[in-house]
Amino acid sequence: MRRVRSTWIAVGAQPTRVTVLIPAHNEGRRQRSEHHGNGRGAEEPLAPIVETLESLRRQSRLPDRIVVIADNCTDDTATLARAHGADVFTTSDNSHKKAGALNQWLDANLPDLDYIDHVLVMDADSTLAPDFIANALRHRAQGYHAVGGVFLGKDGGGFVGMLQRNEYARYARDVERKQGQTLVLTGTATLFSAICLKDVIAARESGRIPGTGEISHVYDTKALTEDNELTFAIQHIGYKIIAPPSCALKTEVMESWGDLWRQRYRWKRGAIENNWHYGLTRYTAKHWFLQIWGLIGILATAIYLSTLVAAFVTGAVYLHWIWMAVTLIFVFERAITVSRRGWKQVLLAGVLIIEMPYDLYLQLIHLWALSASVLRTRATW
Repeated sequence: MRRVRSTWIAVGAQPTRVTVLIPAHNEGRRQRSEHHGNGRGAEEPLAPIVETLESLRRQSRLPDRIVVIADNCTDDTATLARAHGADVFTTSDNSHKKAGALNQWLDANLPDLDYIDHVLVMDADSTLAPDFIANALRHRAQGYHAVGGVFLGKDGGGFVGMLQRNEYARYARDVERKQGQTLVLTGTATLFSAICLKDVIAARESGRIPGTGEISHVYDTKALTEDNELTFAIQHIGYKIIAPPSCALKTEVMESWGDLWRQRYRWKRGAIENNWHYGLTRYTAKHWFLQIWGLIGILATAIYLSTLVAAFVTGAVYLHWIWMAVTLIFVFERAITVSRRGWKQVLLAGVLIIEMPYDLYLQLIHLWALSASVLRTRATW
């Protein structure tokens, strides 16, 4: 067993240990041709798994063990992982994607971890800021058993990629303003205490929270959004969560409108069905409110666009100072919330018509996901 050198940071009376789990499916070759700031240019892009592992080797507090969970890989993901100092765990007959891959490793190894152990689960296409682990352990020492990351978007994806980076920048700003309060522990990177994950399994077995079938696991393989479901599970058994801005990372953006649709449809529908699964509780109440608020927003947008089209068709177009003021306030909000991305993005965001189609696209996905959930159509991803 290979063990990465670490600097010990105490949590309680004993030094803690950090194991990083990276579920990976064919992350050995990068398909995009754009430059990603790795110094090699467009001709020699780093494979996603290599970028991820290099970001771990640059941590100010190094992990004690890195495990790449090679899930149904047909490329050189496992070879590259071993070459860059990681252990490799190969899944067996896994048909449950990320959640199933993680469960296979956790089922086999979680019982051997104790109270000084922590598990950092991160995506194979994410890269951590150098102080991510150190900052996560600092918040862990303050009583948080699950510390999520705050993500921004990597380069690439053209116009649709740019819009996602603006969206993620707004999300990061919002989390910072709320001092790390978050509704969902991101799957891009979250640090868990081993005790917390063990208690999730115990709570599923006892019926305190929804189970995962005949055998209880950490991750619910029936959930489309396993990270959202695990967040609910952790909160419902009494553990505190946080997503501090100091735990920063970057993750890949979807490079086409089709890929974006599939990603967001899964996110939206998964969140809706997680709400149904857990019902109305103190932890799900805000999620329910946001779903209703989203519907109100869709309705308001539909009314606005309908009246606008009708006005142009009938020639009854006139400006009213109230609506002009509301529009200016909205434009200002869109621009100021991406100010950290530079003046060019501020100017683009200030031109309302550039980002409006993106917002309408996301609203359409939300409506489609809600309809599919209500009608109980079969979900795939």
